[in-house]
Amino acid sequence: MTEKKFYNLTVAEAIELLNSNADSGISQQEAKKRLLEFGPNQLREKKDAGPLAIFFEQFQDFIVWVLIGAALVSGFLQEWVDALAIIAIVILNAILGFIQEFRAEKSLAALKKLSSPTSKIIRDGQHNIIFSEELVPGDLIELEAGDNVPADSRLIWHTSNFSVQEASLTGESTPVIKTSLALGKSLPAGRQAVPLADRANMVYMGTSVASGKARAMVCETGMQTELGKIAGMVQEVKEEATPLQKKLEQFGKWIVYLCFVLVGLVFLLERLRGGKIIDVFLTAVSLAVAAIPEGLPAVVTIALALGVHRMVKRHALIRRLPSVETLGCATVICSDKTGTLTKNEMTVQAVYAAGRLFKVSGIGYEPKGEFLLDDKTVKPDDYPELKQVLNIGVLCNGAQLVEGGSAYKVFGDPTEASLLTVAAKAGILKQDKEREFSFVDEIPFDSERKTMTVIRKDKDRLIAFVKGAPDVLLNACSEIEEAGVKRQLASGDKGMILKVNDELAKEALRVLAVAYRVLDRSSPDAQGSGEAKDIEKELTFVGLIAMIDPAREEVKEAIVECKEAGIKTVMITGDHKNTAVAIARSLGFFKEDSLALTGEELDRLNDNDFYGKIQKIPVYARVSPEHKLRIVRAWRRRGEIVAMTGDGVNDAPAVKEADIGVAMGITGTDVTKEVSDMVITDDNFASIVAAVEEGRGIYDNIKKFVHYLLSCNAGEILVMFVSSLIGLPVPLLPIHILWVNLVTDGLPALALGVDPVNPGIMKQPPRPTNEAVVTRQRAFLMLAQGAFIAICSLLAFTFVLFIEKEGIERARTAAFIVLSCSQLFHSFNCRSMSESLFKLGVFTNKKLILATVVSFFLQMAAVYLPFAQKVFKTEALGFFDWVLVIAISSLPLWAMEIVKLVNKRKLFLKGL
Repeated sequence: MTEKKFYNLTVAEAIELLNSNADSGISQQEAKKRLLEFGPNQLREKKDAGPLAIFFEQFQDFIVWVLIGAALVSGFLQEWVDALAIIAIVILNAILGFIQEFRAEKSLAALKKLSSPTSKIIRDGQHNIIFSEELVPGDLIELEAGDNVPADSRLIWHTSNFSVQEASLTGESTPVIKTSLALGKSLPAGRQAVPLADRANMVYMGTSVASGKARAMVCETGMQTELGKIAGMVQEVKEEATPLQKKLEQFGKWIVYLCFVLVGLVFLLERLRGGKIIDVFLTAVSLAVAAIPEGLPAVVTIALALGVHRMVKRHALIRRLPSVETLGCATVICSDKTGTLTKNEMTVQAVYAAGRLFKVSGIGYEPKGEFLLDDKTVKPDDYPELKQVLNIGVLCNGAQLVEGGSAYKVFGDPTEASLLTVAAKAGILKQDKEREFSFVDEIPFDSERKTMTVIRKDKDRLIAFVKGAPDVLLNACSEIEEAGVKRQLASGDKGMILKVNDELAKEALRVLAVAYRVLDRSSPDAQGSGEAKDIEKELTFVGLIAMIDPAREEVKEAIVECKEAGIKTVMITGDHKNTAVAIARSLGFFKEDSLALTGEELDRLNDNDFYGKIQKIPVYARVSPEHKLRIVRAWRRRGEIVAMTGDGVNDAPAVKEADIGVAMGITGTDVTKEVSDMVITDDNFASIVAAVEEGRGIYDNIKKFVHYLLSCNAGEILVMFVSSLIGLPVPLLPIHILWVNLVTDGLPALALGVDPVNPGIMKQPPRPTNEAVVTRQRAFLMLAQGAFIAICSLLAFTFVLFIEKEGIERARTAAFIVLSCSQLFHSFNCRSMSESLFKLGVFTNKKLILATVVSFFLQMAAVYLPFAQKVFKTEALGFFDWVLVIAISSLPLWAMEIVKLVNKRKLFLKGL
């Protein structure tokens, strides 16, 4: 199809060429055939490294080549056992590293798949949402403001203000107004091609809708799109390390420098004592390997990726890994009201028309319920003013309410769906009204105007049906209709209507006003100008519709959790001030001394006045996107870490400005999702709080395994350093150090990386953004714990050698086992530096128990298997030796439990 220039064709010709239908699209069966023929609608990406490449990457580290060099030297000196043992450990270490990296790659790939974009389509005449990669030529797609265009498509219908931001493809900075007319019909003679930027009837993959709505038919997908032709330019983008990974990399360099100094001292001390050059060299190399936490980057990646997977189960999809770290620092959550703090399950409860307030029964989207006036059931047919309000609610509406088995399914905005439901209760159906009033044009709702208009044709008349915020819409009205009679709208009428609006809003009801205007065919506004300012004026007011959107039950608990966690909750909504305050008060974050501001009131405050009051303002109503941006900047100016939610295209600047931009997964536009750090898949405030909890937990777990790895490595170095310093025989052979490093550094560290979130983590204040992963206090504790592990190993060694007067090999075996097992016991310490293990629950991290059991049996294999005894130069221990070894190995655990018990007031270990 690439040789066809769809912009030269009329709508009918393009549809015929694509063998599709302008109303029903293609069938599901045909879509499957075309997907096989054209392939998925995605750009070819740089191929990820395969398993073999990841495995061989494990041998590229300098330290691995040092080990291989040591094995070659051992082999040259005919120390075959040592040489083979070192090679075996290098290979085992590579396998462990491969498993870690491969798992991390798979986790990240799975996360990427989860964030795949979706498209709204019509197939077999049915509305649906599918993954964009499943689009095929001939598919009928629906687009609206904020959507990313998923494939190159020919416009077949659009509202008059439909425009597309094409800067990413053409460089044009301003949105381009589109048309559905064929361009080729008006081309100069001999000219058949139109530059990309001038193809006004086409929309292209990689661009986004700036305003309006449209239907388009997919022409090209995947690599056949215009973006696909230049895809090679964007396929070499490298993954950026997170700030935490960069901090740890920098910290790791200092650890390496310090370790090399200590290793060098050990080397010199052993040489001065007359040690053989090869033995001293192997010991130094082994210590260097043990000291450097080479598995740290992979474990960090796995911890982040697995933590993000846990977040997905709690309805939070992280788009950028650095935001996981920022989540733990969040101090303010600025949230929209509708659908986030509330259920977004609108039900109309009252209709005001001609001075009468009608109550409506029934809940949800099932059109069952009654109309009541003064608590008596009435028939809508007896009240033409009521039916007129309901008619406008149906005719100025872009939603669909479809009966689907046991429940009604909503396509479109829930507010609009509630208007269809209440009308259906009165016997007014959208499909019937649309046959009577044919569609002409639409001016979609936007947060600036706070209104929506649909122009329809009734016989020889054009009528603009309008709905919107009562205070805004009343200003555009010059007349009022009562019982089919129009008259001038007096100031007294306005006062009464606004009073009713306020009373309804105080009951936490969301209120919409409806109006209409018969357009004069001779005026410019009836000639297709489609400008809101020309149409939304001199309107006739008809009535108010009040609906309830109840607060989510789980949100109240989440807000209490935020308060305990030191996080402020702020509501920002376009709704009426009274409605917003009523909801905030019911949720418990609007107190007696709290303030609520409208956008208009906010405009009257200068920056300094606003800055001084901001901490007392938990509610903002009737705000525009510019107000949202100002609120975020004011909070950030105070040094707060701000999470901001958004769904509309105009929310994107504030979402991008926030430290943590949160897009809504259900109602959010593609543009907002693109600039966000996180997408909440159920649009629920409680899910944001759950994500903060998980973010804190992930960071906490990273600190746990960093602490574990470094304290254990310190213990391994100090065993050798102290023994050399005080003149003891060498307590461990190089092969012992390498083996302990392999057995203890891998599985337990990974298990700590997935430790369950501490139940009290949301009762702690937010973490400062500049806090180091390893503070001075933590570094001192790690060193102390490493020293204690070293003392335990040396204690076992000296007891067996000097008290029991056993041979050196038996003493080394005892030290070997104690060094390994004491680190395994110590892994349970690292679950918390302040809470007792028994309070946390010994069995609450089953993965850690499994990791320690596997590591213990690997250690036993090195001691008891006959061939291993020759390699490791170990001896089987007797019963009394085992009692001694286990008792000494467990000392780091019991010592830390005593420290925690003494430290109940958290004076020494505060913040760890």
